[in-house]
Amino acid sequence: MREHERLMRLALAQAEAALKQGEFPVGCVLAHKGAVISSGQRAHSCSCGNGKVNEMDHAEMLALRSFLDAEPTIAPQEVTVYATMEPCLMCFSTLILNGIRKIVYAYEDVMGGGTNLPIAALNPLYRAMEIEIVPAVLRQESLALFQQFFRNPDNPYWKGSLLATYTLEQNSL
Repeated sequence: MREHERLMRLALAQAEAALKQGEFPVGCVLAHKGAVISSGQRAHSCSCGNGKVNEMDHAEMLALRSFLDAEPTIAPQEVTVYATMEPCLMCFSTLILNGIRKIVYAYEDVMGGGTNLPIAALNPLYRAMEIEIVPAVLRQESLALFQQFFRNPDNPYWKGSLLATYTLEQNSL
């Protein structure tokens, strides 16, 4: 668990950097045998400068793209994803379709999390996949970042949503 916490702290640093830029505070680190091989932070969740708001530049997607663009010799099955929020359905399915089999996350996404997808009930492509999920690693630290984001009146992203309400109702440290 110490290794998970060490690597999650690096993902939290990515999330803090996103928050400082006014972005939704999600950070992600891809690791292989304890070494960081790629990282990313949420981008374009707001019009913080360029106005190109989108739902594709999630931290996991950016970290995965960076890893794949590097033309790695590392097998994706040997990579562990560390994300400050449970990957959404888009990120989760993209990660597993690209061979990632271990996902560690800090804070649950009660509105759009994808890790509870019933893999065994899906079509044959997915059915045989064995995915390891490790939830709630440094949850309170991640929760504090999301609460800070949702309490800021200048951040309209997901304001009033189930996720915002749930997050603001949670007890933080």
